[in-house]
Amino acid sequence: MAAKAGKPGKRWSKDVTEHSTALRLEKGVFTLEDPTKIAASLKRSAEASTKRKSDPYRSAMSMLAFYINRAGKSLSGTDRDRLEQAKDELRKLFGREPAK
Repeated sequence: MAAKAGKPGKRWSKDVTEHSTALRLEKGVFTLEDPTKIAASLKRSAEASTKRKSDPYRSAMSMLAFYINRAGKSLSGTDRDRLEQAKDELRKLFGREPAK
């Protein structure tokens, strides 16, 4: 299977987080220092979206997981911990059970 033609080195995952049509993310949401603010911003974006394919909780959690997974090894331990805490905060905001 041939690779898609496009700009060399273009990061499609960055394009998804910056130009997602399903969620209009606040600029720099994943770089916020407070996990509660990250979760609140994702919740606002998911609830305001009219183009998401699933419920707001799943959309917000999916975008957060996507960002963490695509960052991979380039994400520092501190940043990964902060974003994992944001997952817990997102669960709280939506009244979901904490991860086990």
